[in-house]
Parts: sequence; C-alpha cells; structure tokens
Amino acid sequence: MFTDEIMLYTEKYYPKGVELRHHIHQYPELSEHEVETAALVADTLRKEGIETRTSIGGNGVLGIVRGGRPGKTVLLRADMDALALDEAADVPYRSVRPGIMHACGHDGHTVGLLMAGMVLNELKDRLPGTVKLMFQPAEETVGGADLMIEAGILKNPPVDAAFGCHLWGDAKEGTVLVKAGPVMAAPDEFRIRIKGTGGHGGMPHLAVDPLPLAAQIILQFQTIVSRRKNPLEPAVLSVCTVRGGDTYNVIPETVDMMGTIRTFTGEMRDFIPGEMEKVLRGITSAAGALYTFDVTKRFLPLVNDEAATAIVRKAAEKIVGPDSVHEAVVSMGGEDFACIAKNVPSSFFFVGIAREGKPVIQHSPHFRWDDGVLRVVAACLCQTAIDFLHES
Repeated sequence: MFTDEIMLYTEKYYPKGVELRHHIHQYPELSEHEVETAALVADTLRKEGIETRTSIGGNGVLGIVRGGRPGKTVLLRADMDALALDEAADVPYRSVRPGIMHACGHDGHTVGLLMAGMVLNELKDRLPGTVKLMFQPAEETVGGADLMIEAGILKNPPVDAAFGCHLWGDAKEGTVLVKAGPVMAAPDEFRIRIKGTGGHGGMPHLAVDPLPLAAQIILQFQTIVSRRKNPLEPAVLSVCTVRGGDTYNVIPETVDMMGTIRTFTGEMRDFIPGEMEKVLRGITSAAGALYTFDVTKRFLPLVNDEAATAIVRKAAEKIVGPDSVHEAVVSMGGEDFACIAKNVPSSFFFVGIAREGKPVIQHSPHFRWDDGVLRVVAACLCQTAIDFLHES
C-alpha cells in the first residue's frame, strides 16, 4: 500500500535530504549540546507545514503528522548526537569541528526521519491516525529517550507502537536486518579507582604501586566472562580506559579505570559486578591498597516486539525486496530505543551501509557511508508507519 508513491516522494526529497545530511555532518554536536541540529530539524519541519514542538527533554524535537481520518498513533524515532572523535574520513562534507564527528550514523537517522516526515506529510490526507516524528538528543550518553518519555512524548495522543532504525556497518548496503526478541544489550558503565601509596620509581619497595595492581585486575576481569559464567549466555566486560601517573620516575598514588558491562538478563547484570568486586577486594587487600567501584546501570536490553517486527519485515520487503531483508544478529551494542520499547510495542531494525564486502566500523574516525542509504531509511520508515496504521 502506497509503496510506489513512497518511492516517488522519497526521490523528490532526496536532494534536500543530501543537503541536510552534509550540513549536519559538517556541524556535529555532542550529546546534550544538539542546539543547532535541533533548530535545523525544527525549521525544516515547519517549512514543510508539519506541526512541530521543541525543547522536549532537553534538545528533543517532535513533529506531528495528523492523518485525514481517525486512527491509531505510531512513533518514528531518530537520534541526533555525534561523538567525541576527530574525523579522518576524506569526504567533502567533513566535520569542521575539531574533536567531534558523526561516527555512528546519527546524521543519517535524523535526515532519514526528516525525509520520512516529508513523504508522510504528502500522504497525510489519505492516512488514518497520527505519526509522531521523534528527534532525540543524548543517545550516546545520558539516554535522551527516557528524558523525552518523561516529558510526555508517548502521550497526547498515546502512542500505540514505535519504530526506529540504525545504520549498520556489518551489513551490505541496501539490505535491511530485522529480528524479534532481544537485539541489543544493556550497556552499563563502571568506574574504578585503585589507591596505593605513591613514591620514587627507583625505590618501589617504599610504595604501594597501583599500576601492577590495575594490570592484575584487568587480567582477572577477563576470567569473569570466560571462566565464571555459562558460556552459552552472552556477556561482555571491557576495560576501556586506564589512567595513572604523570612522569617517568614517580609511582602514582592512584590509577583510574573505566569500562562497560554488556548483558541481556537481570541475573547476569547483577552477577558480573559482584564478581568484579571480589577481584578488586582480593587483589587490593593482598597488596595493602584500597579501591572504589561504581556501576551506573543505563538502559535495559532492547527487545523487539514480535508483531511489530513482522510489520517491519513486510514493509522492508516492499521497499528493498525480499532477497535484501535478512535476520539480524544479536549485538552487544547498546541502544536507548530500549526505553521506548519497554513502554509500547516496538521494533528496531538495521540498514546496511557496507560496500564492496568491506565492513564499516562504527565509532571510528574513518566511518563513512554513501548518501544513497538515506532513501532506504526514509522509505522503510514510511512504509512501516503506513502499514501499521492500516493493519492495526
């Protein structure tokens, strides 16, 4: 239903989409600072005559496309924030802001949803119900989805189902990946400080050196996943930063570590920090050192609703063809779309961006993808929303 028109209007708005994508990519903004991006999104929606609300849960923007007759309400979501990286990709629209770039595809999510909104606005008089266009801040940090939910994004009118997508570097460009059930992990964060006794690098026996303790702790942490849990239950424990010391001949007083724990169940989510505490207690007490250990539980694992996922699968097949729709593989990445999914039936799908058999690495300074992917994102979001409104 409406597939030919969706493709026609997607093509109509594609040049505008490319222009917007290049601008957003060139002027990226970090989480909780998406002021210019939000303003551009709101201005674009208003110019298309789409009802627009701003400053929702921070820098969040909501567009509302009201159909020509009563019906249910569907929400489509995109995230707007960039990452703290210096861009190394050789593209003409390279980031002009040192230390900030769109290295995860959020510029594509934002513009793909803007294009979807434009297409749906063209078709609104023939649609039942309402489409909410959710442009979200702070996905990479504090979880902007929860902030927008607290501000009432799922109410007035109440949302009956929600859909979102992510560009995916492991999948071939032009393909769509879908999966019911668990698809992404809970991305919890931990911080550790090892406190020893500083001293002279040439007289280590007079100090309690926290650096070798940190090394022992990191190695022992690896046995938690590989030797202390059921190998059939997925989990990841990664120490991602280690900071200690300022010069070559001084043993530091402290070493700080940060990292992430990725799990799919509440039991494993509690088990791993408990085992980490045992390792910390044992190694530091044996050496006469101290430690602090803090875990921040972020959002839940992302679990796709079966019925909502069936709608996405059929919609994607209409847009890219059945041979280009595949089953997604469970990812240990985290996604705060999970905050939406825990409140309403939802499905989150993936759009491939890999070319010539070469995976594209997310969160890399070399991350890049072709503008043409915007067509797939926009059209799939449109078809999914329309099919939900007509089938429900």
